[in-house]
Amino acid sequence: MNLVRCGWAKDDLSIRYHDEEWGVPVHDDRRWFEFLILEGAQAGLSWDTILRKRESYRTAFADFDPVVVARFDEDNAARLLGDPGIVRNRLKIASAIRNAGAFLKVQDEFGTFDAFIWRFVEGRPVRNAWRTLKEVPASTSISDVMSKDLKRRGFNFVGSTICYAMMQATGMVNDHLIDCFRHRVVE
Repeated sequence: MNLVRCGWAKDDLSIRYHDEEWGVPVHDDRRWFEFLILEGAQAGLSWDTILRKRESYRTAFADFDPVVVARFDEDNAARLLGDPGIVRNRLKIASAIRNAGAFLKVQDEFGTFDAFIWRFVEGRPVRNAWRTLKEVPASTSISDVMSKDLKRRGFNFVGSTICYAMMQATGMVNDHLIDCFRHRVVE
């Protein structure tokens, strides 16, 4: 049987990501921190580039443990700048370290990052009904509000477009096209 998928899932890696992970609601703080780092790293690049580097990111950023990453110092940042397995961009690396500290502050305030972030969609996924990839927005009023809130809390590389991509990836919105076999499955 030939499954119908969202048109962006074209190669083995993106098909596996699409079929198993994209759009599935996330409720684990370590996974939230992973997506914050990866979505920020993706800015200006293709998601396929980040997927290919994901395992290297996992190693480089202490299995996405925000407690460990928040303690990264200049030596750690220099090590990361020399790591060919990740995007070696000084601003993105500094952002990931800074975001770890902001992430921990959100956990202190809300108990979990998950409790904080799901408030933006009232605790349940927004189910969209897009027919074509052209209909899918790059950002929404919700991602605008999320971006402003995250920036106010000290996060960076969290513009509205990055926030919306994170919402899609983590199942806060279901943006699988309506003819995609995953549209009815996720949630």
